[in-house]
Parts: sequence; C-alpha cells; structure tokens
Amino acid sequence: MTKNNEPVVTIIGAGLAGSEAAYICARTGVRVRLYEMKPVKFSPAHHSEQFAELVCSNSLRAASRENAIGLLKEELRRLGSLIMESADRAAIPAGGALAVDRDEFSGYITQKIRNNPLIEVISEEVTKIPEDGIVIVATGPLTEGDLYNDILRVTGDTSGLHFFDSAAPIVTGESIDMSKAFRASRYGKGGDDYINCPMTKEEYLAFREELVNAERAEVKNFDREIVFEGCMPIEVMAQRGIDTMRFGPLKPVGLIDPKTGCEPYACLQLRQDDRAKTMYNLVGFQTRLKWPEQKRVFGMIPGLENAEYTRYGVMHRNTFLNSPLYLTSHYNLRERNDVFFAGQITGVEGYIESTASGFMAGFYASQRALGIDPAYEPDPCTVIGSMALYVSDSGIKKFQPMNANFGIVSPIEGRFKGKTGKKDKNNAIADRALEHLKLFEDSVKELTDRYGS
Repeated sequence: MTKNNEPVVTIIGAGLAGSEAAYICARTGVRVRLYEMKPVKFSPAHHSEQFAELVCSNSLRAASRENAIGLLKEELRRLGSLIMESADRAAIPAGGALAVDRDEFSGYITQKIRNNPLIEVISEEVTKIPEDGIVIVATGPLTEGDLYNDILRVTGDTSGLHFFDSAAPIVTGESIDMSKAFRASRYGKGGDDYINCPMTKEEYLAFREELVNAERAEVKNFDREIVFEGCMPIEVMAQRGIDTMRFGPLKPVGLIDPKTGCEPYACLQLRQDDRAKTMYNLVGFQTRLKWPEQKRVFGMIPGLENAEYTRYGVMHRNTFLNSPLYLTSHYNLRERNDVFFAGQITGVEGYIESTASGFMAGFYASQRALGIDPAYEPDPCTVIGSMALYVSDSGIKKFQPMNANFGIVSPIEGRFKGKTGKKDKNNAIADRALEHLKLFEDSVKELTDRYGS
C-alpha cells in the first residue's frame, strides 16, 4: 500500500513477464511502479529500448491448440493477455506457427504500458529487493550482479542454478540466392511462408565437417554446465551424430524442391523475421561459433553464400531458481508471501510460458495489494494452471526448466486409438481446459469489474 492506502505493486523488469504482470495489475485498479534498467543499462542479449523484447527467435511456436503451447496461447487470449493481444496484431506468416514482427510486437506493448495512467515506469537498475511492500521480480534469466546475490539471500537458494541458452543468426532477405533456394512450408501448410535452402548429401557432409571443427567463442564454464535441449547450439547437435541435424533443424521431410521434384537430402528453413520481409531467421541454428566462422561455415549452405547478417548467433547463461523449494503455486515465496517471481527465472521456459507466469503473478499480487483473498486456485486441467503447479511442486527432486507440455496437465479419461488417436486426445484435453478456464475468466472479470477503472 502507498501512504494514502492506495494499492501498489512494485515490478522489477519490463520483459514479457513483467509487462504482462504490470498490465493485469493495472486492469484491477492497482498502481504499478515498473522498474526497467534499459536504456540506462543493457544485458548481453538485449539491444532495444522497448519492453518485452524478443531476444532470440521471433517465433512464439505452434499456433494450434492441439499443441500445449498453442492451447496456452488461447487460454491467455481468453484471460485478456496484453502479450497475446500484441502478438496477434503483429503476426506474420510462419506456416503452423505464430511468428511476429519483433519491433511491432514490442512497440505496441511499450506504448500500452507507458500510456497507462496506473503504471509508473522508472528507468533505473534495481540492485536489491525492497524490504517491504508487494514486489514481483521479473528480471529474466540474465539476472546478475548485486540483484542476483540479493535474490539468493532472500530466497535462501545457495544452488545458483543456471543453464546455457543461445540465439540463431538473422540474414537479409535480399542477400539470399533464390536461384538455389525455394519458398514453401512443410507439407504445404502455410503456402510459401518459409525460404528453404536444399542440400545434397555431399553438400551436407562437407558442411557438417566444417561445422564441428569451426572455431567457437569462449563461454565461461560452458563445458561443465547444462545446455537447454530446446536451444542447443547447432555445432553441438552436429557432434552428436552424422544424421542428427537431418532429424532436427535440417529435416527435409515434407519439403519438395521444385527444381528437382524431390525431397532434398537436407534442408535449412529460414523464417520471416519482420512484416516487410527484409530479414530472415535461420531456424534452429542457435550457435556459439565466432562471428567470422558463422559467415564462413553457414555460407556453405546453398543460397547463403553471400548472405548479409543483421545479427549473428550468440550464447549466454540463463539463471533460474530451484522454484519448487521456494515458490507457491501463486508464484510468491513461501517464506515471504509479498515477494513474487515471474518469467524464466522461475524455471518456465519460453516466451509464452514466461507471459503466463507473469499473468499469474500479477493476478495474485494485485489481490494481495487490494487486501482480498485469492479468488481462484490454479487448475491442473489447464496449461496455465499446470505450469504454476509444476514450478511449485516440492516433490520434484531434480528441477529443470520446462516448456509447456501436455505431460504436466492432468491426464484425461478415455481411449484414443488409431491414426487420429493423439490428435483426438489433445483436442479433448483442449476442450476440457477451456471449459475449466471459464472459472478463471470469471474471476478475472469480477476482479477487474469491481476494482478496475
């Protein structure tokens, strides 16, 4: 509370989670002090002054609700998520995925936050969690320095858990040689949304040989620590086996080269990175190769011989809490219930998962600020609820970052067999989730109608 008993929540960090948390708090009539260190200071992975910056891919992954991340998107839409509102406005072609123009996406969120009269934006680095008041720490997985040490102090977490993450390069569209590349989406889904660079067996084997022997940037303690499987460097993948990349980002299945009428031996896909189609992301090509090596080795791929890079791939260390030991399903500390955490620092992994944790932390923090009991408990039948229950499950012995998946959602009864069995089962899970979500929707509406302006 403020001095005149006006409810207020302090939020540290204006990434996806912090922005979402600030927005839901403001919707409930709660004032927000939003601290963001940019543009005073930038992390190694951030470059833009805008909020909710997408530091890695511009893809928010699968759009269909038959996939857990697609269902989570739909849950957030129905709850009134600012991030999903912006994503749908900034969407660009990406086959069966939801990809966005990253500048348009972040720009819309920044505008909505800065123009909200209940949100005060403070451009200042925070080095210590406030001793009193309601706080949401949403500083992201790159949290370091004094604040990182203070988080360890406040939580009592001495493990300092972390893993390595990486980002793929981006090239200009005009520098791609379309006499060798072709436009198509896998299995024809999405028309010509992707640019594809086909490789023969000889080209693939020569590329792999150079890739595994290329010079890599030094990353402190990299060889002794965890690499998140969802963002594995392409050179690490190449080392695992001759055909590993062909079953991963260079998978040719579902793509037909119009020049040969056949499936290529291997194929790199490039995804549109902006609405104007001037930049393209090398899908699945996260890397820690030195920048000159990226240009040399990736230039062996047909169509990229003269590619111009607007961003080279980078690798950085991501930090997360051992959340099951310290957090409740409301994303607040068990030992200090006025301190909440949101985003990848909690061990959720992915843009939309971070958004969901921000929504939940903001929802519960706003009720604490208003002095009312929580109006809703996380439901294990929904993806957003199952994630909250996962990061707070004290029974987990070895906690690791987790993407949204149906494995953590409550099992559904019934038998689903045949060729459509998995699809039918996932659709049934989605139907049940959206039915259960109605109670959460009603709770949010009641809260915003009663206390919001």
